[in-house]
Amino acid sequence: MADVTFLGLGVMGYPMAGHLAKAGHEVTVYNRTAAKAEKWVAEHGGKMARTPREAAQGAEFVMCCVGNDDDLRAVCLGEDGAFAGMSPGSVFVDHTTVSAAVTRELYAEAAARQISFVDAPVSGGQAGAENGQLVVMCGGDEEAFARAEAVIAAYAKTCRRMGESGAGQLTKMVNQIAIAGLLQGLSEALHFAEKAGLDGRAVVEVIGGGAAGSWQMLNRYETMLDDEFDHGFAVDWMRKDLGICLHTADEFGASLPVTALVDQFYKDVQNMGGGRWDTSSLIKRLRALG
Repeated sequence: MADVTFLGLGVMGYPMAGHLAKAGHEVTVYNRTAAKAEKWVAEHGGKMARTPREAAQGAEFVMCCVGNDDDLRAVCLGEDGAFAGMSPGSVFVDHTTVSAAVTRELYAEAAARQISFVDAPVSGGQAGAENGQLVVMCGGDEEAFARAEAVIAAYAKTCRRMGESGAGQLTKMVNQIAIAGLLQGLSEALHFAEKAGLDGRAVVEVIGGGAAGSWQMLNRYETMLDDEFDHGFAVDWMRKDLGICLHTADEFGASLPVTALVDQFYKDVQNMGGGRWDTSSLIKRLRALG
């Protein structure tokens, strides 16, 4: 068992840190809103700290799951940042979905301090975090990954190194690109079924086990048909992720026409007041069109 710090106790980080405690690790937590950290300690034990630096002191591994590039820099750098409190030889594992550019920037800064940095974005949503069934895609040095993998196992069903620093984030971009297209296609299919007067549930029971089936179909079709979107990954966060994908695609010269279109559809959902709705809410946009 290891001394582990977890920075960021949002809908993903809170249960992920909980799995670390259940696995027997000594866990110290930090959250920007201290009340959330106090609640976590009351529930899981361990300790809380008032700054990332304080939280990271003495930790062999510092895990992080915050919001975006700027949030990640804020918890890593500066006088109160985690890097200032970490010891040489320790490992920083970033589960935030951010740009590959900020990942490589922080990898280099960590290396200068003799700290290892592993980018390790996750897929599986809130349910995956709560059930300890996340898919974790990693980038960074092989030795650091090998050390971190055993700790990540507390909340992962799959954990794989994809390459050097930034490769984990690039793989997460592939994941989000695929999901965006799938959800738009599923939304159009269910919307068509509704307009055609078909029983949507019966339709999915027939086609879900065939070539049209997907995780999104089997796990989201019922709530989509019931017009319920208060679970899962929020539209606001998906737009953040797709923005990263599109910017990176421009750098590589990759063409993402469907992704760009779906990003604009999510903008329409935001304008409908659905920024915190689940990403499957693309169907609400179609219903609003008539």
